[in-house]
Amino acid sequence: MTHTDQTQLRRVLGLDALTCAAAGALMAGAAQPLAGWTGLSPTLLMGAGLSLFPVAALFGWMSRQARVPSGLIWLAVLGNAAWVAASLVVLTLESPTPFGYAFVLGQAAAVAILAGLEARALPVRRAAAV
Repeated sequence: MTHTDQTQLRRVLGLDALTCAAAGALMAGAAQPLAGWTGLSPTLLMGAGLSLFPVAALFGWMSRQARVPSGLIWLAVLGNAAWVAASLVVLTLESPTPFGYAFVLGQAAAVAILAGLEARALPVRRAAAV
């Protein structure tokens, strides 16, 4: 991975860290009013919000490394993919309002985009010539 690729990855990880911290603060700090607007459980919102703080810390730390190991990039990509999948499951298990659907799908789309940008930094394995 080139220096430019690492720089771009660190920027994406930094953005991911900021969005995790902001979403975590919103969901944990305003779980009760957000529950009324979204139709989602305040316990779900609080738990999801609190779970984002260690992720934000990890991504923030990763964004400050000179070289991010591919294992940690995989962790970020797979963790974000799991968040997107869990978000879709939430829509089937909860009774969201129209705003709740937009809230869940909007943040899932943002996380999917970040996962895609992070995945672009993964090393490409070339098939061995036969």
